[in-house]
Amino acid sequence: MYKKENPIPGKIIAVTNRTLCDRSFLEQVKRVCEKKPAALILREKDLPQTEYESLAIQVLKICAEYGVICILHSYLEVAERLGSRYIHLPLPLLRVYMEKTENGKMQTETKVKMILGCSVHSVEDAIEAEKLGASYLTAGHIFATDCKKGLPPRGTEFLKQVCKAVHIPVYAIGGIGFGDGKVDLVCECGAEGACIMSAFMTI
Repeated sequence: MYKKENPIPGKIIAVTNRTLCDRSFLEQVKRVCEKKPAALILREKDLPQTEYESLAIQVLKICAEYGVICILHSYLEVAERLGSRYIHLPLPLLRVYMEKTENGKMQTETKVKMILGCSVHSVEDAIEAEKLGASYLTAGHIFATDCKKGLPPRGTEFLKQVCKAVHIPVYAIGGIGFGDGKVDLVCECGAEGACIMSAFMTI
């Protein structure tokens, strides 16, 4: 299926999880950025909004220094205040925010077009997210991962179905590391690339 132009120019997206770091989180972010992923999702969504915003200011600065796109997570208001066009939302939050849009397109109060990522866990989720205005999707979890202990992976067949169902870029997530061949595997399934968390948080 024809895919729309990808707003994230690259195969690898790093995803943060500060609880996995053995050093200071900001130092870990620098180490990640040195590896030059296409983007970094600041996923510390458990933080209160004020703390998340304070952290985001520092992470945005680091990412800018290394030329890495920084994608904020969940807190659209923070992205607006900090002038960031990139935001990643779970599908329920995407639904809520889209209720506030004009003409079916997600725009901030300053009328800046946002680059919207959305996490999906079914083909139906993927189709809905695209209709709501998502710019790209993360689909998972594809492989077994300690981050989802006890939950069976959805597998590559699921990923193929998601990629065939939408016209926007799809990134696989879950159980993908460095040099394990899985990035190539998910790309063969039709994905644009992969999101990697644990490997980036422990380098």
